[in-house]
Amino acid sequence: MVSFLLEETNGTYGFIGIKRVSGQMCGRFTLTVELDVLFERFKNAYDTDLWMPPSFNIAPTHKVLAVIQGEKGNKFGQLQWGLVPSWAKNASIGANMINARSETLHEKASFKSLIHRQRCLVVADSFYEWKREGSIKQPYRIQLKDEEPFAFAGLWSVWKTGAQNLATCTIITTSSNDLMASLHERMPVILRPEDEQKWLNPSFPFLDVQPLLKPYPDEDIKLYPVSPKVNSPKANEPGLIKAI
Repeated sequence: MVSFLLEETNGTYGFIGIKRVSGQMCGRFTLTVELDVLFERFKNAYDTDLWMPPSFNIAPTHKVLAVIQGEKGNKFGQLQWGLVPSWAKNASIGANMINARSETLHEKASFKSLIHRQRCLVVADSFYEWKREGSIKQPYRIQLKDEEPFAFAGLWSVWKTGAQNLATCTIITTSSNDLMASLHERMPVILRPEDEQKWLNPSFPFLDVQPLLKPYPDEDIKLYPVSPKVNSPKANEPGLIKAI
């Protein structure tokens, strides 16, 4: 398997919850399509032996499918969701760094060294967001209207301590479009297919790719309510994406 997530010591990092901080969102997403669909969609990404089962509820610290630019071109692999900066003293910081605000990437120590040469695509086919309805929070599934897979704009890093090398990522967010604003003030940056290569290519300075970090058009996405079972990160079944 081609994997950016290397061998860990003393077990794995389990999900410990989502701490909402200002501007943070996109705490769950899905990738349910077959790999041959993804190879067709991301034609310029290669892999030798990639295997990844469908997931209906990807949560922080889970492995995610990503694309980075390698020496031989773009390549698929796995990253752990929740950025652990190279200078971090403890990998547990990643659970609180699942998102990065597009407006302040160049200001934050965790991100400003990554925005030039360590940009990535995080592959998905939908994401979840919650809307408060009375005393409850109703989860919604958001996907492209054509229901095709897409790529979030992300950043990646490698954290090393002793024999452990952990490759991780964060998903970049921006202000919501009008449709998403009914659920949350922020939304993840979804890149248009024609912009993905520019985002990955380190020959483009950050100032050139920063305009890509914008809300996705309202007319190209759709959303619908789903079961509250998705609230549990342990839940992972096809029924989670069915409309209720």
